[in-house]
Amino acid sequence: MSVTAPAPHTEHAELVRFRVWDLPVRLIHWLLVLDLVALSVTGYLIGNPDIHPGGHVYWVTWTRSIHKVTAYVFIALVLARVIWHLRSPNPWSRWTEWIPSTRERLGQIVPSVRFYTFLSREAPPVIGHNPLAGLTYTVLYTMFGVEIVTGLVLWGVEGTGWAAWLTGWLLHVVSLPTLRLVHHLIMWLTWGFMIHHLYSAILVDRVEGTGVLTSIFSGHKFLPKDHL
Repeated sequence: MSVTAPAPHTEHAELVRFRVWDLPVRLIHWLLVLDLVALSVTGYLIGNPDIHPGGHVYWVTWTRSIHKVTAYVFIALVLARVIWHLRSPNPWSRWTEWIPSTRERLGQIVPSVRFYTFLSREAPPVIGHNPLAGLTYTVLYTMFGVEIVTGLVLWGVEGTGWAAWLTGWLLHVVSLPTLRLVHHLIMWLTWGFMIHHLYSAILVDRVEGTGVLTSIFSGHKFLPKDHL
């Protein structure tokens, strides 16, 4: 079925429930949220061992173990999302939503910037992500890739396992303190993205009235009937 993007103002149009986000996207989204919370808390505790209860080695060991397990989950989720980018039958879940590849998508970047900076009251007329949001996700997942690599280096420093074999060469290129700084910095940048992501979703939901906030739970938006 071919779908044309809705007009920005839909309050007088008859809205129809339309499926936009498929189940794998929604599952990966919420599992990543939970996993990032666990990684952030345990990562912060690893970087600040003095704030563990009593500073006991038992808590430090458990914190590191939880961090490693959730790191495995994080790597699996990121890989799953990249694979789904390439194989999803849903056009709004594919890589073209994150990397503008058409003249139409490129032309929507400036209107997106104007909307988010309150220079325009009209949200770009799109079904899935607007191209600016898509590019932001591209940057986010690039950061995730760097976070995974730096995490494996820090993991490998602790022993001689597969992580050390795979990423140990990086220590000859970048110093360990720099890698550790980058790893922690990306954590804070990710939280900055999450806060802005929530703000943007609320803003677009109020302007468009198409159910952006609820769509990540149900998978459906409400679009004008004459555009379906």
